[in-house]
Amino acid sequence: MQGNAIFRHSNASLLSVTEVLAPVTVTSAQIDEELAEVLKRLRLPQGLLPRVAGVTARRNWEHPGHFQEGAAEAGRRALQQAGVQPGQIGLMVNTSVTRESLEPSVAVRIHHEMGLPTSATNFDITNACLGFVNGMSLAASMIDAGQIDYAIVVAGEDSVKVQQATLENLKAQDVDRASFMEQFASLTLGSGAAAAVIGRTDRHPDGHRIVRGVTRAGTDHHDLCVGDHKGMFTDSTALLNDGLELVMDAWNDVPADWGWSGMDRYVTHQVSRLHTDSITEATGLDPARFPVTYPELGNVGPASLPITLAREADTLSPGDKVLCMGVGSGLNTAMLELSW
Repeated sequence: MQGNAIFRHSNASLLSVTEVLAPVTVTSAQIDEELAEVLKRLRLPQGLLPRVAGVTARRNWEHPGHFQEGAAEAGRRALQQAGVQPGQIGLMVNTSVTRESLEPSVAVRIHHEMGLPTSATNFDITNACLGFVNGMSLAASMIDAGQIDYAIVVAGEDSVKVQQATLENLKAQDVDRASFMEQFASLTLGSGAAAAVIGRTDRHPDGHRIVRGVTRAGTDHHDLCVGDHKGMFTDSTALLNDGLELVMDAWNDVPADWGWSGMDRYVTHQVSRLHTDSITEATGLDPARFPVTYPELGNVGPASLPITLAREADTLSPGDKVLCMGVGSGLNTAMLELSW
């Protein structure tokens, strides 16, 4: 298991998970209309986003900076759903990729907006699309260690700047097919927010226990997907192939008695139809156990997985097993088992 990290949690449970939907819908048909002249010049068909990625729409916020308000609102909803007071929180972790400035951390404004106590530690964890899973695991570890009783993990994403920059980039006269496809994945990005409250299992026996997980790093692939507010540049084929190889390396190292092939639900980071289909085919698992939100929300970065889990929560029953799975640019993968 060289390069593989397996971990177990003993006294941490997921008490709630919520989402805040960004209000503005941007359809793939609208993007096609804006890029009509480019597509014609490059002799590319309309409908590539729904046909290749399975993304028909994505959401945006009404104004810049609303992703922070969305994250704070998701956090307030998660506290209410869990029956936990703001003053009980010992840790608040923001896991967003999106940020407006280098300093201060995004976490400080969300901490303030939520009215959390001065005793609550707050900081950002940024790990591409894996941040939320990493944040949950860190919070569970701190609860297991007895350092805190409750934690809240949040993520708010805003894809508008990247979308607009990508559209402008693709309209440039020197864009050819290769450079168009290199930036194509940026057009699947969406906006939204999510939050989860984690607490002690011994105080909340009806919570959803955080059981165990695995991580694996493939950082030799750090240059396959590189982005900022000026655009995102992706080697989509290599990212898919190398990401899938990393996932399967971790999957195959997990002890057989964990029974991960028999989970009731597999909640993945929502990239595209191609990525989801590739994972189900490689693992031989039933696609019906993989709920998807990418068709109407696109890829909402680290918020994708908790948004999907929040939407799936009402279909789960006590005793169901849920596996959270994701791959983040870099490359890294993380999987976390929940007992519902």
